[in-house]
Amino acid sequence: MPFVRIDLIKGKSVDYRRHIGEIVYAAMVEVLKAPENDRFQVITEYDEANFVFDPSFFGIERSSDLVFVQMALAEGRTLEQKRGFYKQLADEMHAKLGLRREDIFVSLIGTGRDDWSFGNGEASLMGL
Repeated sequence: MPFVRIDLIKGKSVDYRRHIGEIVYAAMVEVLKAPENDRFQVITEYDEANFVFDPSFFGIERSSDLVFVQMALAEGRTLEQKRGFYKQLADEMHAKLGLRREDIFVSLIGTGRDDWSFGNGEASLMGL
C-alpha cells in the first residue's frame, strides 16, 4: 500500500523520471512485497533554489542530481527488507540511469492499516 513521492531538480527528461518511478515500483514489489498494481506515485521537479539539501551530511557527497524518494507504507516490513530496498534502489538507479549511489535519499514512513483510504470514503485495508 505504498504512496511514493519522488522529488528532483528540474531538467531531467520524461524518460528519466519515468524510469525512476519504474525502478521504485519494481523494488517495492520485489523487496517490500507490495501488491502488484499498487502503484501510486507523484514525481515533482523543483527549481534549484527550492530544492535544499546538505551536500555532505553524514560524509556522503551529494550533487545536484540528488533524488528524494519518500514512501508512506503500512508498517510491518523488517529491517532486512528495508535495507534490501535501499540497496536495490541505489544499484538499479546507478545501473539504469547512471545516477550516483550518493545521490539517492530515501525516507520510509510507516503507517497503520487504518490510515489508508483508496477511495469510496472507506478504510480500505481494514478487514484484510
